[in-house]
Amino acid sequence: MTELLTFPGTDELIELSARFETAPASKVVRWAWDTFGGGIVLASSFQDAVLVDVAVAVVPEIEVVFLDTGFHFPETLEYVELVRRRYDLNLRIVRPEAGPDFVPCGSEGCCQLRKVEPLARALEGRQAWITGLRRADAATRSEAPIIGLDPARGLVKVNPLAVWTDADVAGYVADHVLPVHPLSRRGYLSIGCAPTTQPPVDPDDPRSGRWAGTDKTECGLHL
Repeated sequence: MTELLTFPGTDELIELSARFETAPASKVVRWAWDTFGGGIVLASSFQDAVLVDVAVAVVPEIEVVFLDTGFHFPETLEYVELVRRRYDLNLRIVRPEAGPDFVPCGSEGCCQLRKVEPLARALEGRQAWITGLRRADAATRSEAPIIGLDPARGLVKVNPLAVWTDADVAGYVADHVLPVHPLSRRGYLSIGCAPTTQPPVDPDDPRSGRWAGTDKTECGLHL
């Protein structure tokens, strides 16, 4: 874990986040790169290519991290490669290190081993990270700032798409003719690991197809 930054300070981050509420996502990425340069990394789940498209238009060389849990749909891995080729991404794929022989997919132990710990390694030596987190994703994310502190990791966390609605995302994909994840065309609105992902059981809740039948709503990356 890197040492918590003393600049920008918490008050400045709050002020910046408020100022960026109506700013284009590209302007947020530009601020992040101008502030942290190579000290920042973009983490993408590759559910879609919106954040990647926005970011590489501003900073083509930005490092993009994908956490390969070992349980992704084949379609997700194919989509990652498609997007990588389209943008000639500076892509880093991070996989779990050796752990217990069997940890049930979707359990806290599995998410810790296959997502949280690999992300920690990907963020070593960094000062900030960019994510595709949006307030519209889930109630647990409804107050996500555009720029804020990630106190668990001692980093600045940048969410350029925080204010985007589902309609904003769909419009951007259509306007920019972005590649679409194959499972999105089959009704999957939130795509994670194959054993614990299905089309939403509640059409008004895109993430209701994740860990359906349990009270789990987050894997731990954004807590």
